[in-house]
Order: sequence, then C-alpha cells, then structure tokens
Amino acid sequence: MIAVQGMHGRRVFVLGMGRSGLVAAQALVAGGADVLCWDDGETGRQRAEEAGLSCSDPLRGGLEGVDMLITSPGIAHLYPKPHPAIALAMQLGIPLDNDIGLFFRSFATQSWTGFDMAPKVIAVTGSNGKSTTSALIHHLLEVAGRRSQLAGNIGRGVLDLQPAEDGDVIVLELSSYQLELARSLTPDIAVFTNLSPDHLDRHAGYGGYFAAKRRLFAEGCPDVAVIGVDEPEGQYLATQFSDHTHDDRVIRVVSGQKPKGNNWQVTARKGFLAESRKGRQIASIDLRDIPGLPGAHNHQNASAAYAVLRALNVAPRVIEEGLRSFAGLP
Repeated sequence: MIAVQGMHGRRVFVLGMGRSGLVAAQALVAGGADVLCWDDGETGRQRAEEAGLSCSDPLRGGLEGVDMLITSPGIAHLYPKPHPAIALAMQLGIPLDNDIGLFFRSFATQSWTGFDMAPKVIAVTGSNGKSTTSALIHHLLEVAGRRSQLAGNIGRGVLDLQPAEDGDVIVLELSSYQLELARSLTPDIAVFTNLSPDHLDRHAGYGGYFAAKRRLFAEGCPDVAVIGVDEPEGQYLATQFSDHTHDDRVIRVVSGQKPKGNNWQVTARKGFLAESRKGRQIASIDLRDIPGLPGAHNHQNASAAYAVLRALNVAPRVIEEGLRSFAGLP
C-alpha cells in the first residue's frame, strides 16, 4: 500500500466505500490522517467498519472540521447533479479530490534519491481499447525485463500498489470519471487511444467528455504523449502538445492509413504495424497471425502499446516477442 503524503493530522472525509474508496481511506490512515467515511449503502458502511474505519453521515454533521473530501469516481460531483454530500462540501469550501490525485501526490518518496533509475508512471485513457492497451503495456514491460504493476480502472486500486522500487514502471488505466476531479496528474508517459461518445450525461456533453480526457495532458504535462489521431480530437491534442512538427515528445498512432508528415508515428494498416520517424520507416511487425490481438481495433491497441515501449527505448524485436506472447483479456 502507498501511504498518502501531506495529510498527517488532517481530517479527511472519504465518500464511497467501494474498491477505490476503501483503499483510499486505509492509505490515508497509513499516512497519519484522521479519517471519516460514508457510503449510501449499508453494505459499504459495514465494509468500512469491518476494516476499522469510522463512519459518519456527512449530511448530519459529518463534515464538521473536515479539511478535504475524497470521493469515489462513480459519484457525480457536478453533472448531471452533485451528490448531496459533495454539494454541501462545495458550499462549505472543502476541497475535493479522489484516489488518483492522492496517488500522484504520494507516489514519489525520499527513498528515490538512492535509485539508479527513477520509477515511471504510464497513464492510459480513451474511449475504447484502454484496458487492452494497459494490460498489453504491462505484459510487454515484463517481457522486456522491467518490473511493472498494473492498476486504476483495471485490476487493483492505485493506492493498493506496492511502493516503487528502483526502475519500476506503473501502468494506470484511467477513465474520464477518474481524470475529471484528480487534483494532481503527473504521468511520465500519457496515452490517448481514441474518442467516441460515452458518459455524456456525466460530462454535460461531448465537449465535457473530451475535456476530462484532455486533463491528463493539459494538467499532467507528461514527458511523452502517445496519441491516437484518427479523430479530430486526437489530432487537436497532438498539435496542442507539440512545439514543432519534429517534436519527439509526441508519438502519433494512426489506423488504416499511410503515415502522413514527418512526425514520429506508429501505424496499423492491413495487419501490419510500422514505425516511422522523419518520413522513414524504421521497423515493421506482421500482426495478422498474433492470436491475442485479433482485428483492426486490437492492432490499434498494439500500436499504442508499441509506441510506449519505444519511448522507453525497448527494441522492436523485444516488443514483437511480447506481442506474440500476449494472451489477450478475458
């Protein structure tokens, strides 16, 4: 577990006792915070009490003296309308955050000064394919001999990860619900797979949905951005993040088309993955006979994962070995 930093002695209220909420509360306690909890369901409150946490109804005085409210991703804080407890917290001026924000403010520690290689965080978002892409990146890292942990919207809660060791790579799948509220977002590599209409009531429309995804790049300022550019939103995001046409901080992922321009690109077309830089192809992989990655959509996922590993200086032949041994998701 990653103990939350910067909360020692502060009173923190955690709303929602699902997987992420329960772990967030325990990580806050581990960091020395005074924690109160609540869940609208009796089962959630019972789960919290069994874990030794104190529950208090936020609408009956439970927010008195609270310094921060941590909410679970599934609880609406703005649209279509705020949860009553969150509405009250905002009226009282209590800051809001979630477990993703707590993770990014707590992941780095003083112990890193003794590491030969600083740990890195890869964050993956998008409408489709982000689970497969995240799991594939995690698998490719293990094949390449890099210690890796996978969390977020897939698998375990982010604060349930083990503290980082020398050279670790953390892979996070992050949904728009998780991104829209996190107060801290600082991945080393950020991935945007694609965009299609989803959760529009929660984000008050398509623009709000894209804005939530865009926060990973605009707020996070990653060192490298891997961006699917099949849709106008991805093209816009790539140009916003680039300083010039040869900016190697951006790797564009293209599906079903030939490479255009002289940017760093990874394309998936007619079953082949190709990497090109400055207008020249430098690597190619035949994806057609890889059983764990069938279909054009999985070839797009493979391209995004390949781009991440290339940004980490892993050789194409090692990546191909990992692609061929990937079993796929259930």
